[in-house]
Amino acid sequence: MSPLILAVGFLAQIFFFGRFLIQWALSEKAKKVLSPVIFWQFSIIGSFLLFVYGWLRDDFAILLGQVLSYYIYIWNLKVQNNWQKFYPILRYIILLTPLIAIIGLLADYQDTITRLFKNDGIPLHLLIWGSIGQIIFTFRFIYQWYYSQKLKESVLPLGFWAISIIGAFIILAYAVYRKDPVLMLGQGTGLFVYSRNLFILKKSNKLLTNIHHND
Repeated sequence: MSPLILAVGFLAQIFFFGRFLIQWALSEKAKKVLSPVIFWQFSIIGSFLLFVYGWLRDDFAILLGQVLSYYIYIWNLKVQNNWQKFYPILRYIILLTPLIAIIGLLADYQDTITRLFKNDGIPLHLLIWGSIGQIIFTFRFIYQWYYSQKLKESVLPLGFWAISIIGAFIILAYAVYRKDPVLMLGQGTGLFVYSRNLFILKKSNKLLTNIHHND
């Protein structure tokens, strides 16, 4: 793997880990799980970069995961009234880039099929395993979006963190087989943050339950 491809992948993981590191630090301070604006800003940047990384690595599992969650990040920024603060040209670039990339993939679908699904470096069973992990991992944001829709605010519920842990284990196994240091770093460090947020959330929910009982 070339240093340039590795640099793109690690930069993506810096933003992904950075979002959870900041979110975790703010949540520890507040004694409850928060959904800060910067979490979603970093998510978009990291997703954009990891999509590029997946393309350069001919890795369908990575591409699938980023496309499915990308627009949920934007929705959360809209709910938090931050999306409107982006410059209009930047909003268009963010919105259209994945669509243009998908159109490009479909335009030369035969080459795309060969690169992504007949890749000697990724056996079919491994591709299926990695794709399942990405679907589960991405489902956490679909769940988060559904949960937040009901509350009419951006939140990171308990189920989000539980799904994150399951998906992270699957993708970590995929990364080990692929010998992919970018995914190994991202999922290895992420597991700690997911587990910690799950603990904070359960503890804060228990505290709220005790307060209600005392009232």
